[in-house]
Amino acid sequence: MSWPRIRKPLIVQNRTDVASVRAAAMALLARRDYATSELVARLTDHGFSEQAVAAAISELTQERLLDDSRYAHNYVAYQAGRGRGPIRIAAELRRHGVEAVAVDAALRSGLDWRALARKVCRAKFGPQPPQNLTQTARQARFLQYRGFSADQIRAATGAEDLGSTEL
Repeated sequence: MSWPRIRKPLIVQNRTDVASVRAAAMALLARRDYATSELVARLTDHGFSEQAVAAAISELTQERLLDDSRYAHNYVAYQAGRGRGPIRIAAELRRHGVEAVAVDAALRSGLDWRALARKVCRAKFGPQPPQNLTQTARQARFLQYRGFSADQIRAATGAEDLGSTEL
């Protein structure tokens, strides 16, 4: 049985004071890391003025308490650990409002995406390589849904060993 999530309202004296916005932002950041655009949206949803939010976000960014590149690196590491591929992770980061430069840098952080695709494929379908084109296509669709590229899928399914150039 799961309990419903209850959002506690932020208790704030003044919705236009930068110090109040900063305190609310720090309370949110204490729970989890946020992308800048996500934090701005949360704070404005709580009724803070846009000018105060912009000033507080600027302060937090200068102090490196809020950093989109750190958020992107942490997000990539977490999602890769869950078996997600670089295409899907990049799309989700862009949806969160992270800039393309930070997304690309995080995706090039040293992960071996081909090895991850093989690991995800073996965890789902077992250690045997696909025996026919039907199994290969099924595994390829699964890996494509997870967000892996065509060359990573070919490496994971062993399709490059079959001599096929496309899936």
